[in-house]
Amino acid sequence: MKYILPVISLLFFLTACNKEEKFTTDKGDKLEFSVDTLRFDTAFTELGTDTRYFRVYNPHNKSIRISKIQLAGNQQSKFNLNVDGIAGDSHEDVIVYPKDSIYVFVEVTINPDDPLSNSPYFVYDSIRFETNGNEQWVTLEAWGQNANYIPNRWSKDSITLYSCGGGEVIWDDPKPYVIYGIVAFDDCTLTLPAGARIHVHGGLSRAIDPTSGKSLIYNTGRLFFLENGRLNVQGTPENPVIFEGDRLEDDFKEADGQWTGIILGAGSTGHYMENAVVKNSLFGVYVDSSAELSMKNVQVYNTSGVGLFAYHAAVTAENCLFYNNGTHAIQLANGGDYNFTYCTLANYGTDASALSMANGVCYDQLCQSKSSNPLNAYFTNCILYGSKRDEITLNDFERGNDFYLDYYFDHCIVRVDDLLDPNTGFPDFFDHCNACLTPTTQEALFADINEDDYHLDTLSVAEKMAVPVPAILFDLLGNERDAATPDIGCFEYKSE
Repeated sequence: MKYILPVISLLFFLTACNKEEKFTTDKGDKLEFSVDTLRFDTAFTELGTDTRYFRVYNPHNKSIRISKIQLAGNQQSKFNLNVDGIAGDSHEDVIVYPKDSIYVFVEVTINPDDPLSNSPYFVYDSIRFETNGNEQWVTLEAWGQNANYIPNRWSKDSITLYSCGGGEVIWDDPKPYVIYGIVAFDDCTLTLPAGARIHVHGGLSRAIDPTSGKSLIYNTGRLFFLENGRLNVQGTPENPVIFEGDRLEDDFKEADGQWTGIILGAGSTGHYMENAVVKNSLFGVYVDSSAELSMKNVQVYNTSGVGLFAYHAAVTAENCLFYNNGTHAIQLANGGDYNFTYCTLANYGTDASALSMANGVCYDQLCQSKSSNPLNAYFTNCILYGSKRDEITLNDFERGNDFYLDYYFDHCIVRVDDLLDPNTGFPDFFDHCNACLTPTTQEALFADINEDDYHLDTLSVAEKMAVPVPAILFDLLGNERDAATPDIGCFEYKSE
């Protein structure tokens, strides 16, 4: 009997060791997590710290060895890790026994009054888990800056309607406004005074179609103005109103497609944008059927798609700059009434033309079903130039009927080639182009296209070639234009 207890103890010890040593090496055996995104909901108003946790599960019948648990880190990371009671942002050879779990604690420390370079609106990071050659991730999200979150920080999948009984909402708080989800205005005017900063949290959202019950995936992060809604932007050259995404790290400063864009709904009128910047979106501004927009000193750039899309609408623009647009800088579709003065459309590195105009629309691929509306488009003292041989595209759905296609370019710089083809193009284009210039790519025009600097070069062909427009005395930046011989485009050349 005296040998029974030691034998039993030895068997138990061997069994325990055996349990630990039976590790799965199957690449298909992955970890499971209690969350895929760990969010810190604290609204910091002063220097603060918050700690949250999640569980890492091993659902398999063998132990699993996590080769590495590591905080991915970025320049603005505010997070620290603790894995099962051991602090550190990197851990190796962490064992999780069969049907067991471990805890991962995450701490975030934020000073919301730090400058944006240190504490952006949206603070993020991720934790990487490496197991049997697999990589799995848990995302970390927090809010780091004092801001007005509209409607709130947890509404990226929401659609929020604002109505004020025909009145006005003024976003004049010195703190920025951060938009989540789709924010729509109806029976209400949104006024944005000089210096207002609008940051939109974009991305993909999911919804259920109430009719079919099917899941829908759509781009969120947009400002929408319904028929009785109105946008009133009142920036100044010194303090423009800025619309952009909420990712302000260096890697995202010039990245397109971060949010959807601004939509001016069908039939809405009275929209006004002065001294504004719209950037880093899928598209810049969409002006729907019969909507009206007036733009003055507006820049639209770094868009995945079109900068300004107008569909049978009415748009007036002066001193506006469009560049780095993934497709057309401006697209005018299905007719409408348009007037552009002193605008620059710089279109480099894309397959689409700077300007596209059409007096109709097709409803099927073969265009067997279509409609058309008169197009009236006038361009004065504008630059439409880029890397394509044709920076203007025309589509006439009513060939031979001048009533449906009325366009005119006065003292503009254009680049056209195939557009003039007598069989497939518009050989009479220059009958609609008074005193137009067609410089070669070797002639000086912009200061530095590689740096997206579309001020005029010292020897630019645009200098002193515009026709005076008495009502427009200043350029995009507020510089005075020459009264007798102004320059073409949104910028008046100024010598150092």
